[in-house]
Amino acid sequence: MPDEMLLEVTSVSKRFQVRGQTLHAVENVSFALRSGETLGLVGESGSGKSTLGRTVLRLLEADAGRVVFQGRDLSRLSVSELRKERRHMQIIFQDPLASLNPRMTVGSAIEDAMIIQGIASRVQRKMRVNELLERVGLPLQAADAFPFELSGGQQQRVGIARALSVRPKLVVCDEPISALDVSIQVQIIELLKDLQRELQLAYIFISHNLGVVQHLSDRVMVLYLGEVVEQGSAQDLFTNPQHPYTRVLLDSILKIPSSSAERRPLVTLPGEIPSPFHPPSGCPFHPRCTLAYERCTVEKPILQGPTTTHLTACHLAETAISQ
Repeated sequence: MPDEMLLEVTSVSKRFQVRGQTLHAVENVSFALRSGETLGLVGESGSGKSTLGRTVLRLLEADAGRVVFQGRDLSRLSVSELRKERRHMQIIFQDPLASLNPRMTVGSAIEDAMIIQGIASRVQRKMRVNELLERVGLPLQAADAFPFELSGGQQQRVGIARALSVRPKLVVCDEPISALDVSIQVQIIELLKDLQRELQLAYIFISHNLGVVQHLSDRVMVLYLGEVVEQGSAQDLFTNPQHPYTRVLLDSILKIPSSSAERRPLVTLPGEIPSPFHPPSGCPFHPRCTLAYERCTVEKPILQGPTTTHLTACHLAETAISQ
């Protein structure tokens, strides 16, 4: 069960300067995460999910806000202090092959972080590599293979083993199954669940696959154009979505009906996500929202909720709460 508070993110923003223009990637995002807990991040491409994950790990520097990990403000750590802290924070990338050095064998790739962190002796590291290979379901012979010699599922298992090599407490899973076949996705999902139970890992799980997010997550945060539009427990959010954007996302899930009576047309989200260089005024979703009214175009809604654990940034939801 989740216990100690591991991560606290407060009002974090990240912007990029591109050809003299400001790209608003993440705006004023806050959340907290406990040990052994999974936070799912969902939203369309360009909503800021991956940028947020990298900013939390300080792979990208935040322009505003604080990230406190194990009671320490990461922005205040020196380079050497941050390197030591990285032992407890790892990431699994979306493209397993691109994230692995093609010139390093699998065993060397898994051992590399342990060498950087000065963990154990050479013999102990080799034993740890073999232990991890076995734990993620790979044969010991895979240690001598190069990444291109493995299947996509095997490459992702190597990525997981590499992330676990330094015994982290937090793992950011950035679309870890999107490049895999469906049958392999199930294996990776079950592996991640088993590892979490065994090692009490905390996950930030980034995915477009809402079914997987519902299956894995304790809590879910919905991002749109870099802003949080809804967050709450997985059960609350999937059974009682409050924001129009969340509802459309859930309605767009492809479900195979058990009978012709259950068939329904696919629901698509009208229009495209606005440019992050010029985000709309008011509610960021209002240009595509069929329920928007004048207030939505000029006044940004506050993230609040029907309960203290289920929050929504929507004027319509705010009106319902006040009634």
